[in-house]
Amino acid sequence: MTKKVALVGGSGKLGTIIAQVIDELDGFEVVRSLTSSSELSELDGADLVVDASTPQVSVDVVRAAVERGINVLVGTSGWSAERIALMRPLVEAAGTGAVFVPNFSLGSVLGSALAAAAAPFFSSAEIVEAHRDMKIDSPSGTAVRTAELIAASRSEQGPVSAPHADQRARGQQVASVPVHSLRRPGVIARQEVILSGPGESLTITHDTVVSAQAYAPGIRLAVPFALDARGIVVGIENMIDIGIQARS
Repeated sequence: MTKKVALVGGSGKLGTIIAQVIDELDGFEVVRSLTSSSELSELDGADLVVDASTPQVSVDVVRAAVERGINVLVGTSGWSAERIALMRPLVEAAGTGAVFVPNFSLGSVLGSALAAAAAPFFSSAEIVEAHRDMKIDSPSGTAVRTAELIAASRSEQGPVSAPHADQRARGQQVASVPVHSLRRPGVIARQEVILSGPGESLTITHDTVVSAQAYAPGIRLAVPFALDARGIVVGIENMIDIGIQARS
């Protein structure tokens, strides 16, 4: 039986790609495409809600889906670990699943995993991320997730060294990691994680350089996964074997 998907934010850049991928997936169909201003009662009857809206709207979409007993896949940026934690009691009480994906790009997920694996060996870590000038939130969800993974991997070593963090030019600290956000034309998405120690540094860079279709493979993994998920799940790394487990 074909599963009915309600897609919120289907007319945006990410939402358009998600709609195209779902159209190609066996057993799934987008039966409703909502805008950020649509009535959330339009979610009624869906088997899965996919959210690609805005940070301001996303929390209402997640809450509305869970309250209706519908699993939700969240591709909207702006969901920090603290914000996701606020949803956990609601999701667990409803017995549903909420899957949060900071980045659908497999290369980005691998880059974040490599940064987390390397972080315990370096005293310093900073993130520089760049997105198109139309992106309304910063830091990006990917940068927030990467910083949280770095901090989790350094549980024995403690926070990274971040001197002069009180100065605004030093970026925004996320889980002790300074994050610097660039918003400019001519770029889709780029993230650098710069790890430094005495006498050396390691830079892990991921670029989405040609097309946002780089997100399609991750979407193909995430949609079927989200349909049967239970509880809170964060990140594509839970759907592929890359040797690192997400900490929700």
